[in-house]
Amino acid sequence: MEYQKIIVDEPIPAVRRITLNRPEKRNPLSNELRTEMFHALESSDVDDAVRVTIIRGAGVCFSSGYDLQSNVAKDQPFYTAGGLANWPRHVVEGFFRMWDLAKPVIAQVHGYCLAGATELATACDLVYVAQDAKIGYPVVRSISPPDNQFYPWIVGLRRAMELMLTGDHMSGVEAVQCGFANRAFPEAELEENVLRIAEKVARTPSDLQQINKRAVHRQMDAMGIRAGIRAGTEMQQLATFTQTTREHLAEIRKGLTQALSKRDAAYGDYRTADKKSDA
Repeated sequence: MEYQKIIVDEPIPAVRRITLNRPEKRNPLSNELRTEMFHALESSDVDDAVRVTIIRGAGVCFSSGYDLQSNVAKDQPFYTAGGLANWPRHVVEGFFRMWDLAKPVIAQVHGYCLAGATELATACDLVYVAQDAKIGYPVVRSISPPDNQFYPWIVGLRRAMELMLTGDHMSGVEAVQCGFANRAFPEAELEENVLRIAEKVARTPSDLQQINKRAVHRQMDAMGIRAGIRAGTEMQQLATFTQTTREHLAEIRKGLTQALSKRDAAYGDYRTADKKSDA
């Protein structure tokens, strides 16, 4: 496959790197980009020369989330049954598709990591962030809970509830404190440290490393993570029938930027942060 929306390179031996490459739009996760990303991930998983993959974003941020200006039901990167909740079910299948890869995947997060981008990051096995990254799911203010309701599993009940009821973002440092990320570094030092850790992960042969990875996931499976997250897709679909969601989607059709600014104006954060200090 010839990639148009991502860049793939090998910065050090045994480490492949995927760069989400739509910096002028803050790397929105369109189905076209996701198709290329899954192709690159699965190609790495069967390449004996690769032991670990890094995902990062070009430009000022990791990703602003799913591409709201595209038709997400069209040209999905892999088949998901249609009907109600197709999109959240598709997203969740992609999450576990990444979890079930044999080889470790590392998220390298800087700048904004919002909405669908948080789902992408949590699908990775290790998450390293810039200290001043902005990580959150503002969509809970206007459309629905996450397509993939990972929050309770990853950050715990109380922090999950606060993030869900406010739509606030976390800094990279806060993301580490609550368990969303492994470690935070100054942004200027993030890439160096991610490569250092990736090189260490790559020292263990893949035939053993896939068992190490699977051993952790099996414990999460035993606690019910797959059933819980899959059940969450129904709640996401239910939310789309609310009056608030229908009104917001109508505003998006008139103009995405204006709709998102209206959503966040009362909170004074994200794209409106320069107009009102965070509460």
